[in-house]
Amino acid sequence: MEKIDVKGDDRHPIYQVLTEVADAEGHSGDVRWNFEKFLITPDGTITRFGPMTAPDDPALVAAIEASL
Repeated sequence: MEKIDVKGDDRHPIYQVLTEVADAEGHSGDVRWNFEKFLITPDGTITRFGPMTAPDDPALVAAIEASL
């Protein structure tokens, strides 16, 4: 594990892919805050959750459970 950039010219390639996905409110692009969440399922589907989504939010929990 090492620190990587999530914004700017030195953005890590994984965040170039992740930030193309829009969240439920339609936001795509730069990570807005530290608590932005990305769920990557075994089939490679990416779901993005905004930074204000609580870890126990029913939609987030359901998405995690569905991917198990």
